[in-house]
Amino acid sequence: MKKPMVDIAFDLMSKKKKPVLFLKLWEEVAQIDGLTPQQADDNIAQFYMDLGLDNRFVHMGENKWDLRSRHTFNEVVVDTDALIIDENDGEEDELELLDEEEEKDEIVEDKY
Repeated sequence: MKKPMVDIAFDLMSKKKKPVLFLKLWEEVAQIDGLTPQQADDNIAQFYMDLGLDNRFVHMGENKWDLRSRHTFNEVVVDTDALIIDENDGEEDELELLDEEEEKDEIVEDKY
């Protein structure tokens, strides 16, 4: 039976000492799995999703991945309390757009 690509990635990452760029990891996994270039293109998105969902891996930023076991909890968990969410995001743009449309309508009405 064929080994899942994330298991191949885990084996590869276990032998490495530091985080690896996603594309470098993918190239190695695709080569070991014996994928053709077309198969590699067809499967890269699925592999990325599988990597993100597999709790053995962690995204380190700048498209680098590593094994979660090499990092402390504080290194891999984002404190969402520190995030600032702009609840008005997009509303101002919509209001500005409406004002511009009203101005255009007024100009058109003035012509007649």
